[in-house]
Amino acid sequence: MTGDAKRAVVTGVSSGIGAATARRLLGDGWAVTGFSRRDPGIDDGRFSWTAVDLGDLEALSEHATAVGPVDAVVHAAGLQSSAPLGKLQVDDGLAMWRIHVAAAEVLVNGLVPSMRDGGRVVLVGSRTMSGAAGKSQYAATKSALVGMSRSWAAELVDRAITVNVVAPGPTDTPMLSDPARTSTPPKLPPLGRFIAPEEVAGLIGFLVGPLGGSITGQAIVQCAGASL
Repeated sequence: MTGDAKRAVVTGVSSGIGAATARRLLGDGWAVTGFSRRDPGIDDGRFSWTAVDLGDLEALSEHATAVGPVDAVVHAAGLQSSAPLGKLQVDDGLAMWRIHVAAAEVLVNGLVPSMRDGGRVVLVGSRTMSGAAGKSQYAATKSALVGMSRSWAAELVDRAITVNVVAPGPTDTPMLSDPARTSTPPKLPPLGRFIAPEEVAGLIGFLVGPLGGSITGQAIVQCAGASL
């Protein structure tokens, strides 16, 4: 890795928003450490990959504390299971909580003590954070990210470390066709297309970039008009 480059940790780099974010940051000159279960196949001298199951919180904590000083962390790993009330499975809710909320907690908790002042934290949430029929468990985890990130933003403001949630609507990733969400098939947003992962990565790139330093404690919805 290039020693002069700013350094970011990105989770979920094997596909979707995480992969697009890693590639965007590399294109912007960052050095990137990627966390995921599967090898993302990113061939770049400024990229290093750590194989870790984000649901294994003990292993995640060990890897996070071993990374060393960073300038940004982006938690993009996720999964989705959906079911209406009356058919909810507790294990599905716990699995999503573990990946979306607990992993974010363990990751940022391990990285922030050595994060450089002026650093950036971005959690990938969802437009459904305010509630969506058939997605109560998923929505609950994404809603939790907002409260957690605003709390962290208040704690870290004296170090000029920003903390934000990027909350996309239906994004063209493998999760969109995951069999676990068959009860709530995606709806095409009013703009007439699904969001590209690269568009979400672009917003993340702005937040961690030189012009994003005055935005903190926010949940920014990027939904192609789905919230209209």
